[in-house]
Amino acid sequence: MPKALIMTADGFEDIEVLYPYYRLLEAGFEVIIAAPQAGELKGKVGYRIKADKSFSEVNPEEYDVLVIPGGRAPERVRLDPNALKIVRHFFENGKPVAVMCHGPQVLISAGVVKGRRLTSYWGVKDDVIVAGGEWVDEPVVVDGNLVSARYPPDIPFWMREFMKLLERRGLLSPTPKPQA
Repeated sequence: MPKALIMTADGFEDIEVLYPYYRLLEAGFEVIIAAPQAGELKGKVGYRIKADKSFSEVNPEEYDVLVIPGGRAPERVRLDPNALKIVRHFFENGKPVAVMCHGPQVLISAGVVKGRRLTSYWGVKDDVIVAGGEWVDEPVVVDGNLVSARYPPDIPFWMREFMKLLERRGLLSPTPKPQA
């Protein structure tokens, strides 16, 4: 069973965590949520989720996929050196990464944006450019192993392209057709 890691913290954008969490579960992934500390996290609009592990407990070699949602959480995630090591592992190994909204802040702090084409929430645009990335104002941008999107209305496009990437990488099993 393939494994997905969602990296977040308090102040996450609720739908940006919940949508990929359930979409990946539906696709047959084991999904683990990691944060600065294991335990309960509260989203911007009040949803509560449980972080299964702290960043220091995560061995990135055990995971096939990384998701970094937005909200206020990336401001906290990017401060944790263990989180940045996890991100670097995914980029050094070309593993699929989905990032949205303020999530690119974590990529910037990990030093993996230079030379990449991506999008983000408009407030992160200048940070992406200063970090050497090419910022694009589109609902979803695919650049190799990286699939990025701007904000919640882009989620269907974001996850559609991310699932296509996972299929191309052989991480998804074809959905069986119902028997008549």
